[in-house]
Parts: sequence; structure tokens; C-alpha cells
Amino acid sequence: MTSDPTFRPERETFMFKTLLDLFARNCDANGATVLFERPGEPDISFAEAMTQVTAFAGVLEEIGVQPGDRVAAQVDKSPEAVLLYLATLHRGAVFLPLNTAYTGAEIDYFLGDSEPALFVCRPETLSQHAARASDRLTVESLGGAGEGTLAERARRVTPIETPVARSADDPAAILYTSGTTGRSKGAVLTHGNLASNCAALLDAWHFTTEDRLIHALPIFHTHGLFVACNMALAAGATMIFLTRFDPDEIIAEMADATVLMGVPTFYTRLLKSPRLDAVTTAGMRLFVSGSAPLLEEDHRAFEQRTGFAILERYGMTETCMIASNPYDGARRPGAVGFPLPGVEIRITERETGAELPQGDIGAIEVRGPNVFQGYWRMPEKTASEFRADGFFITGDLGRIDGDGYLRIVGRDKDLVITGGYNVYPKEIEALIDDLPGVSESAVIGLPHPDFGEAVTAIVVPRPGEAVDEAALQNGLSSVLARYKQPKRVLCIEELPRNVMGKVQKAELRTRYKDLYQTAN
Repeated sequence: MTSDPTFRPERETFMFKTLLDLFARNCDANGATVLFERPGEPDISFAEAMTQVTAFAGVLEEIGVQPGDRVAAQVDKSPEAVLLYLATLHRGAVFLPLNTAYTGAEIDYFLGDSEPALFVCRPETLSQHAARASDRLTVESLGGAGEGTLAERARRVTPIETPVARSADDPAAILYTSGTTGRSKGAVLTHGNLASNCAALLDAWHFTTEDRLIHALPIFHTHGLFVACNMALAAGATMIFLTRFDPDEIIAEMADATVLMGVPTFYTRLLKSPRLDAVTTAGMRLFVSGSAPLLEEDHRAFEQRTGFAILERYGMTETCMIASNPYDGARRPGAVGFPLPGVEIRITERETGAELPQGDIGAIEVRGPNVFQGYWRMPEKTASEFRADGFFITGDLGRIDGDGYLRIVGRDKDLVITGGYNVYPKEIEALIDDLPGVSESAVIGLPHPDFGEAVTAIVVPRPGEAVDEAALQNGLSSVLARYKQPKRVLCIEELPRNVMGKVQKAELRTRYKDLYQTAN
């Protein structure tokens, strides 16, 4: 299943352009265009953004960040955080965004594994992170209002105007992704991955300099940074840059916007507002949903209320975007559409890799310029996830229907996706099993009307002991990011197992599938 295999992102100029190149082109051609529009705050133009990027690049050079070094950032959403990302690319370094919900123990792992030259944290956490500094790691801060030690240094430093040249195969970013076994893996994305995927999306979604994108997504995630931000930076479009999702604010912004990119939770919450209708959305042209499956009932309800069919797409940390429902054509509920330009998709028998006939359910595999370089310092894991012909095994199960639409039907691992974020059950189970009174546990995802899936812990108490739900949740609150924490804890006498002793999570998911539906 291929869409235009001859497509190349450099077809205009016949030479490779990085995301930074495309941004710089817009700064030169349309420097006065607003890049960041923030309610109640001054606008930031493309030209002003470039001035900040070159200043941040000067700080990176002053610190000693070299091409290929990692720059890790756990900071609040702000224009300056996006400009730090661009400055990292400008310096030829590799950007590593970290979820702001990660705890100290989780940060220890990411910093230890990636060995960055610079770690940027929030100003309020600088004192606790300062102890991490060494002759190999510099710690600076950057706040949501553009304050912090990094910003202070940027005001004094000599800007670096000329970026370090990068090729398509040079690493640009590392995003950590969860699996069902082992620790989190760092997916290495190249400049070619980011630029090619951005070009494909601009083409597929008709995105131009005239667009005004409502950006209410986090920027430590593929969707918020490498889809939404990259498209605006490359197209010369304006981002209405919001730090949180508020349905009333989003609806108000639609009067002067053209595109909204969101996760299914956005649309679930918008549909609860009586203000959402064909009048309030009249100025919009596109609504995009991704990062988790959109409920078919929400898809249909949104179209009935507004006249707009939400465009669902499919992507992963390791591949950026893979497929999309058509811009012109039927956007079908429950389907994620067709391969993006330059991308190939096939459905195979998981063990053998044999391609399956159209309509059969199997493993989704993908090949194209969007597919990542590999897992950071994990050559064996990388090799195990690729076929000999270069196809990446996504770990998702799907089928291609009679009209060529790709449909995701499940995952061949027990990954939980809650509110668009991936949650690794084994990590949570290990922590629960160490808590007082717990014999063993199983963590599963159950259908939730707001989050798509809710992290749920099934716990077996030790004989003669009891486990209190609130106490267990409190015991996890300091060691797990909030989105990973179980929303419910259920105690049972024993976990269901097969004859080989393996816990049957599918049975648990079936048994408790209505837990959150009936609770509302």
C-alpha cells in the first residue's frame, strides 16, 4: 500500500532542506508574519523568533554544546521552549524533550541513558536539579514566561548567525517511547525524518502561510512538536499558542483560526459545550485528531453539530506520521486513511513477515523517509524491529479495507494509551508489587469516555492483608507521572492465567470493560 513512491520533500529545489532551513526561509521572506500569537501577551514574529534562536544558539556554544551532543529539556510550554528546540538544531545538536510530569527518578533514567551536555529545567525546579550538574552536564532553567537562567544568558551572549550544516541522516531529536518489556527506549529521529514528514503533511492537509493553527497540545510529544509546530514553522503559518486546553477558549479562538490539531479528548470535551455548532466553527477549514483512537460516536456527533468531519491520522514516535484520511474525500470513522506521500504500508503475518491479503488482520509495517534511524544505543532492539527489506514493525494490528483505508484494530502488546500518552504497564506493576500488602498486580487500559483508555490496576493482596485504593494511589504519586497513575485500583483473589502461567490481560479487559462507562 503506497502513496506516490516517487515523492521527495526536496522536489521544489532538488536539494535537501532541513526544518531549520524552511524556518529560516520564512524568516527571510515573511519576517513580519506572526509566528506565536498568545492571548494577553505580545505577539512574536518570525523575525523576532529567529533573533531568539540565534541568541540561544550562542548560549549553547558558550556552554560547550557540540554538534551531535544532546540537549534535554523538561520545561513548561512556551514560545521560548520551541525556540530552544530550533536553537539546538541550529547548533547541530540533538533535542530531547521530556514530559513535564516526569518525576526525579524518571529524569535520572533519561539523563543517564542519553548523557546530554545540557539539561534545561523549569526555574522552580532548578535548585533540586542543580546537583545533577557536572563537568559533563550543565543545568540551566527556562520558564513559561521566558524567564530563567538560559534566557538571562541569551540576553548577554553574542548570537550565532550561521547554523551548523546537517544532512538528512544526521540525528535531530530523541524521543523516549514506552514498550511492554524493558526500559523506555530513545527513538532517534533524523533531520530527514522530520523534514520529509513535514513536507508530506503540508501537502496532504493543504497547509499554507495563510493558516492560523490553534495549538493547545503539549510540546514534548510528537503531535505537538513534530506535527503542529513543525508545520507552522515550515509553512510560515501562525500558531495561536495556548498553554492548556479549555473548551470555551478554543471555541472562542475558532472565530479567527483555520485549523485545530488535537487528541480525541479535545473533541470529547468540545462536544460537551452547547456553544459548539456550525456558527462557531464557520471560519475553520480543518480539524485533525490523533495520538489515540477517536470514538466513532464522537466523529459522527462532531460532524452533525458542526458540518466538519474530523480528519484522523496515524503515527508513532518512531515514524512521525504514517497515514491520514484524505483532505478531499471521505473521512471515515474508525479509519486512519491512506499512506502519506512517500510512505509504504503493508499488513503481515507477525512471525513470518509474509504479506497478507487485503482485508486480513495482521501486523502493520511501514517503510519510508519518515521512519526513525533506530533506538538510542540499542542496536539489537533496533535490528529486531526491522525486516530485512527495511520495513519497521509498528507493533500495531490492522487491516486494509476494500476501499484501501487502513484501520487499526488493536496492539500486539499491552501498551496503554491514555489521553494520547503511552503508558508502560510493567513499570507500574513493578512499583505496585513493592507496596505493602500487595502480592501481585496487572495493569491494563480500560475504555474511558474522556481519556480513551484509563490506566487501571488489578491487585491481588497478600493472604490475610488488605489493600486500600487511596493508600496505593498515594504511594505511587511521588514516583510516577500523573498520567501513568492508575485511575482505579481493583482487588481480586487471583489473576487469570493460561496453562503456561501467563496472566490473561485480555480476560481482565473484557471483565472490567464497562468500569468507567457505568461510573459516569
